[in-house]
Amino acid sequence: MLLTVLLWLLAAIALACLAVVGYFVFRTRHIVAWVERTMPPAGKFIDIKGNRIHYVDVGEGPPIVFLHGLGAQLHHFTHPLFKVFGPGYRLIALDRPGSGYSTRARGSTGRLPEQAEVVCAFMEKLGLEKPVIVGHSLGGSVALAIAVEHPEAISGLVLLAALTHREVELRPEFKALFVSSPLKRFILAHTVSAPAGLKYGMKTMELIFAPHPPPKDYMTENGGYIGLRPSHYYASATDFAVIEMDLPRLSERYNEIKVPSGLLFGGVDPIISLDVQGTPAKEKIEGLELEIADNLGHMPQFIGPEQVASFIRRIAERAFGRRVSA
Repeated sequence: MLLTVLLWLLAAIALACLAVVGYFVFRTRHIVAWVERTMPPAGKFIDIKGNRIHYVDVGEGPPIVFLHGLGAQLHHFTHPLFKVFGPGYRLIALDRPGSGYSTRARGSTGRLPEQAEVVCAFMEKLGLEKPVIVGHSLGGSVALAIAVEHPEAISGLVLLAALTHREVELRPEFKALFVSSPLKRFILAHTVSAPAGLKYGMKTMELIFAPHPPPKDYMTENGGYIGLRPSHYYASATDFAVIEMDLPRLSERYNEIKVPSGLLFGGVDPIISLDVQGTPAKEKIEGLELEIADNLGHMPQFIGPEQVASFIRRIAERAFGRRVSA
């Protein structure tokens, strides 16, 4: 009799767990359908090494390629920055593999050298001749990997609030994103990540944009809701889990970077430290132009787009060896 009761109890618990999981799977699919219906892809697609890369390509002139940061997508450049950049350059922003509407190849690790190879193959396939590469935050880490391991592929390097060195300690606010198990990342991606992101997304943005408020249209015009898609969460969590595998080794080779380079660092950046990420890069990269923007935080392209555009243009003029009129 007792065994029967225990079996029934276990069965009831199992059914309850399945019901909860089923609810979150259904809820996630409902959210994703709404996101994809209201915020469809904004650009074109191209297949690169098993990755399907989504990108926006505007303007004419020497090419500049933009790489977004952790958990972001190409709208972090196209909406706030491209509209104030001015003529004279060809501007290309892409969703890094797995992020936004790009898909990551089966078996990919997400490690920095792998992402650098994909970006270089992307630039080659588009026929971009030695572009300037711009990387924001973790996208700056990918840009640095390109500059170190594929120096022949680029003419210049621009880093915006970039992660250049290993962080000594993981901030408490980001510990939830550190998921070392691929299986656990997959389960979270397809169950609770989207509902949680929908509920707490703007609070996260308040932290990232601090001390400034996030744009009121961030989740819509700036593509924030696209980050609710399971593939996007999985890729972001993967990027976060594996970055430390390569960043220490790459940072030891920054002295090999010889292209014109610049680093714009927000003086009130609450996410990364100038002492850890800015000053050491200045010491290692020959001729690096370090600009500390006292009024900007971790998202300079949103808060000070004109200042960021001017900085990028200045490095691009050095890289391409000529002045392009604004």
